[in-house]
Amino acid sequence: MGNSPLFKEIKEDLELFDNWEDRYAYIIDLGKSVELSSDKKIDAYKVDGCASQVWLNMEWKGSGKEKYFFIQGDSDALIVKGLIAILLSLYNGEDEQQIKTINPDQELADLGLKNHLSLQRSNGLKSMIERIRNFVNN
Repeated sequence: MGNSPLFKEIKEDLELFDNWEDRYAYIIDLGKSVELSSDKKIDAYKVDGCASQVWLNMEWKGSGKEKYFFIQGDSDALIVKGLIAILLSLYNGEDEQQIKTINPDQELADLGLKNHLSLQRSNGLKSMIERIRNFVNN
């Protein structure tokens, strides 16, 4: 499981809800904290393969063994902003070693998202994860 306390908190909070309507509302609320400056909402940061518009800005801070991954994102769709918030909680601030041990597919499956997202949203989430993987591994 992801080491992030924020991701663990999100997972625990989602488990408190009895139905997916409430979970969606919670995910949308998470997305309210997600924002990206307008100068980053450009093609260079745009994620292809998403039904809605999605931008991810990723960077490494520090150097050598003190290198940490940071990500910001935004979308024009409320539920997608919430999904971005979950991805941020999984990845933000992790060091280079830890980042490679994260299994986002498993972590998101543990949240129960796979069975409750539309095909378009699932494909968009896969595209975001792929974009993160490509950045981290290059």
